[in-house]
Amino acid sequence: MCLKRPKIMKKGASLEFSPPWQGGAGGVSEPSRQVDYSEARSVCNWSGDGPVASDPPSPPLPRGGAKRSPFLSFGSPVAEVHHYFRTPLTCFLFASAYLLCSTAARADEWVTYSPKDEFSQGKHIVFLAADHEYRSEEGLPMLAKILSQRHGFKCTVLFPIDPDGTINPNNVTSLPGASALDSADLIVMGLRYRAWPDDIMSHFVEAYRRPTPLIGLRTSTHAFNYPSASKTAFRSFNDFGRFVLGEQWVNHWGQHKREATRGIIEASAKDDPLLRGVTDLFGDTDVYEAYPAADAKILLRGQVLRGMSPDDPPASYKKRRASDKKEQDINDPMMPIAWSRERTNEYNKRFRVFCTTLGSSTDLQNEGLRRLIVNAVYWGLNRKVPDKADVDYVDAYKPSSYGFNGYRKGVKPADLK
Repeated sequence: MCLKRPKIMKKGASLEFSPPWQGGAGGVSEPSRQVDYSEARSVCNWSGDGPVASDPPSPPLPRGGAKRSPFLSFGSPVAEVHHYFRTPLTCFLFASAYLLCSTAARADEWVTYSPKDEFSQGKHIVFLAADHEYRSEEGLPMLAKILSQRHGFKCTVLFPIDPDGTINPNNVTSLPGASALDSADLIVMGLRYRAWPDDIMSHFVEAYRRPTPLIGLRTSTHAFNYPSASKTAFRSFNDFGRFVLGEQWVNHWGQHKREATRGIIEASAKDDPLLRGVTDLFGDTDVYEAYPAADAKILLRGQVLRGMSPDDPPASYKKRRASDKKEQDINDPMMPIAWSRERTNEYNKRFRVFCTTLGSSTDLQNEGLRRLIVNAVYWGLNRKVPDKADVDYVDAYKPSSYGFNGYRKGVKPADLK
């Protein structure tokens, strides 16, 4: 059947998507509310094979918003030529040719690690490696190799890509291959301040809607940053970290690049399956100031160290909290650095979330942290967490130091296979 174009019913009507966290007083630990879709239904009158009245529609996309994923946009090239391609055969041939050309041009802009058939778990994990500072473009491919070759998961890693085909973490609007999110069974986020166009962001929103279990690393607490003047339908996702992962960006708690982090297991969580085999956790990134949502289960706290070595003693000095401006010892109490949540989205669908404020490429040299994240994959997929998951590197791993503009120039996804 030919692609049917939605009829625009209200010219100039707002298409702002309202996620479940809007409208409450904080709303962090409250049950998610149903979204009022009356506006979305009045704006878009679907015909043909669109959603039925009993199904909440996807967050609507603005007219003309899609350029690279035309089958998702009201004003896309395919939709615009629909008037001239009326027969099913012509429409099919046109769409097939478009997909073939698009795939041929872009297949090298992401990387997929496939497990051996006899070892396959039958699950697809998508990694979003797109942060400015902490070298997720190096750390996440390493984790993806471990999860594919040692644990049997199909893993796809997506990157921000420049027109010359090289990875550029500073390109906040790029994420080729975002359609991989449509088949994701779990998403690992290594994001910071993205402002994806709506045709890209819609894939992420749909994955959240299904819902898909989430693992958020380091700066994923502040994954999105749409300017107030942006015409995106998804500016509300600037608050995604706080209301879905459980916290947003607050502050550096330890001194950045001067005080490292020792992971201390929360006493009440010592028997949690997420912590199986996790010992001697250390990261050379600093502790973030963080106050996870009331329904989060704290797994680990971060002890601020006096230096950058695992053997350094704990720091001891007074610091004023950003939250209430009160002063405390830097390690009393210690800030949470890893927690889990079970959430219900606006479609009344339950899903699991794991978040850690560790996660730089250099942090991931720590065996305990790699095991914690692998455990979180099993937990997120409702599978038995191994007693001691294999987290040995698949090949040599020598990460770059973290920092802005410190990414390796000229690297293409194909170089990471």
